[in-house]
Amino acid sequence: MKKSITRLDLNLLITLQLIVQERSVSKAAKKLNVTPSTVSKSLNKLRDWFDDPLFVKTPNGLVLTPVIQSMEQELSDWLQMSSQILEKRSDVSAKGMRFNLMIESPLILVILNSLLKKIHRQYPEAKVKTNSWDYDSLDAIIRGEADIGFTGRESHPQSKESLDLLPYFIDFEVLFSDLPQVFLHKDHPALNEEWNLETYLKYPHIGIVWENSEKWALDNVLDEIGQQRNVALTMSSFEQSLHMAAQPSHDMLTTAPDYCRHYVANLYPDLVCLPIPLEKEYQEKLLIPFTMIWHKRNGHNAKIRWLIETFRALYVELDDELNKN
Repeated sequence: MKKSITRLDLNLLITLQLIVQERSVSKAAKKLNVTPSTVSKSLNKLRDWFDDPLFVKTPNGLVLTPVIQSMEQELSDWLQMSSQILEKRSDVSAKGMRFNLMIESPLILVILNSLLKKIHRQYPEAKVKTNSWDYDSLDAIIRGEADIGFTGRESHPQSKESLDLLPYFIDFEVLFSDLPQVFLHKDHPALNEEWNLETYLKYPHIGIVWENSEKWALDNVLDEIGQQRNVALTMSSFEQSLHMAAQPSHDMLTTAPDYCRHYVANLYPDLVCLPIPLEKEYQEKLLIPFTMIWHKRNGHNAKIRWLIETFRALYVELDDELNKN
């Protein structure tokens, strides 16, 4: 017999979404700030309503049954739309607007001050939460935990981070394409040599973990021509690698997006910026399309549309700053 939605406490769906996300009753309870027993009771009610166990306990955590797997995306969409409906209230729009942003670092440091000014001019009492883009940020957008992402993807045909590989339910817009540059200390011995590929590869490199991988399009290109970098130090972000490259006590160099010149000029004036010494056909494979990413369900959301327009304006400002340097 078909059950009426009126028999289901819709608040239970919030609990269900957290259990799906965390694959753990105790972790879901911690996020809800309630006891695991309370979450277990809610889960029993959900199992009764759906007439399905929903989850199977295993040594590696909870595994979704086919029933919950079939509605995982719809559940995430429903909760996101519920939040959008609540935002229609004038008091929420004026006083309770929240922004959850995923922005690549250090780009977030370059644009954050300008972004906050625009947000608070439009929504004076808004709350803003930012996270650096990482390998699970796309999932956060899919789950509805993040409003929008702003990050670089890759152009190399073998890259796993190509825009062509984004899920069909993700919308995106490329704001600009960035060609990575080499950053090294002003006293680096490479500056006393001819700047070519041999010199570039002669010295140890500082690499980063990008999208949960220590290799990126540059390494794919070098593989094509039978070369490789000597990565002597691997760090977790571009700003960490730039900080180390700015130290005078070693001969390491690093490679980072061109927009970092703005960040470097303010914090690391001893760093010199040089092009990656590769032929044009290979440089084109290194282009990074910096991209706004959001879920299709938010395509007509007023807040997301405003954010998209705001990021477009910020790019114009960033481009002007880069052209000045």
